[in-house]
Amino acid sequence: MRKYLLPFLFFCLSSHSASSQSGSPNIILILVDDLGYSDLASYGNKHIKTPNIDALGTKGTRFTQALVTSPICAPSRMGIITGRYQQRFGGEYMLYDKFAPAVKKNIRKHLFSGKKKPEGITTLKPDYLLIRSGYNTDLPKTETTIAQLLKQKGYATGYVGKWNLSSTVDVFPDQYGFDYSYYFNGALSRYVDETADNSPYVNMHLPWSFSEIPAWAPRFGSTAIREGHTVVKDTGYLSFSFAEKGIEFIERNKTKPFFLTLSFNAPHDPFQVPKTNFDRIEGVTDSVKRVYYGMIEALDDAVGTLMQKLDKEGLTQNCLVFFISDNGGATYTRATDNAPLRGGKATHFEGGLEVPFFVQYPAALRGGQVYEKPVSSLDIFSTVAAVTNSILPADRPYDGVNLLSMLPSGSAVTHDFFFWRSGYSKAYRKGDWKLYINEKNKITWLFNLAEDREEKNNLAAKYPEKLKELTDDLKEWEKKNTVAPLWPSSADLLIDVGGKWFRFPS
Repeated sequence: MRKYLLPFLFFCLSSHSASSQSGSPNIILILVDDLGYSDLASYGNKHIKTPNIDALGTKGTRFTQALVTSPICAPSRMGIITGRYQQRFGGEYMLYDKFAPAVKKNIRKHLFSGKKKPEGITTLKPDYLLIRSGYNTDLPKTETTIAQLLKQKGYATGYVGKWNLSSTVDVFPDQYGFDYSYYFNGALSRYVDETADNSPYVNMHLPWSFSEIPAWAPRFGSTAIREGHTVVKDTGYLSFSFAEKGIEFIERNKTKPFFLTLSFNAPHDPFQVPKTNFDRIEGVTDSVKRVYYGMIEALDDAVGTLMQKLDKEGLTQNCLVFFISDNGGATYTRATDNAPLRGGKATHFEGGLEVPFFVQYPAALRGGQVYEKPVSSLDIFSTVAAVTNSILPADRPYDGVNLLSMLPSGSAVTHDFFFWRSGYSKAYRKGDWKLYINEKNKITWLFNLAEDREEKNNLAAKYPEKLKELTDDLKEWEKKNTVAPLWPSSADLLIDVGGKWFRFPS
């Protein structure tokens, strides 16, 4: 088994043709939040129109088995931005968000009152609100981000949107290579502060969701909007505000190579949508789903304005655009189900790990392709490094492959395996076989995804040799390639998966 997939020589050889023909491409990473596998029209959703996002596939490539490295936000994003499994450097769990004191009090009252709680409410560890000051929950500075890699190549770098890579008060995106930033620090924020009954927005509360209280918290601490180091007041709808800031960044840097990460928080809760987008959703009587679909169509509108800017400036041809969700759809919101996949966000079933993914690069990539083999979100870093002929640090392995070398023939190097771990919940995929272990629920399951993508049939008893092979591989990988988490999990999430309750750490 290869310990890593991407030595520098492979970068140089595979990237020579594209880079020599097109020069230094502009690069945009569009990262969205909790967008489920079946949440776009191009992935089978019959109730929604997402022409701008779907066009990334018709003009580029749509992937049907794109796997992220974690089913929760921050660890997945750490993998994407560094090109390495986050367990290599201890970024295994969610960061510790900072809320206003009154919000902390409400969380404590809601979760520790001893009263009967709604089914599915999360159980926080007893010291949840106390341990936060004792740990540095930031992406380690020893890691190299895509932005730092590209700054060495003369790129202007910008980050707009949900950050969720650091939570220390004096740590900012510029310390990770981003020249410009407009963002909020934590896992979520209100889309708009306006919640009055006569506002131009529809607000939908989800009392059954474990994130309900922090989702609606006033912007403060981790949920505050910042430009650089300064807290600012954003009076727009965040999906549109973030697109506007991204467009402004492109305008300032259109005459030189730029790298923009545009990290939308849609469609993560709180569920807030402009009434105009809500009214566009037809034939959906479930108001929760209607708001959710409206948020996704608003996201599509925002992506459309960004792509129109590229077209207007003549930048589309030589712009490498990635679009990916950080994890699967949040089934606990009751707005999505990731069909036909099992489970969703926070789970190591396929619904938590397989996400919508597009790559568009007209200068080097033929449009209209559908790639059906498994790929990883770690491949984004690897592809960027290859296309820009970047030299990587030689003191560490990288875990991705160059996607452009895999298309269109699909004959280049692919992944030997995929690995996931969030404490007591872990999984390992080798070929079509997937091992899933949940030590809290005391289960060990084996699936053949080629025959059972829905993960309905546990084959552990039928194929004991294959079970042993993957179990041994998983143990060996953990032993040689992972470190202890840098901070503990703060919560055990209780998630309903197909009528059975599972515990997952976050």
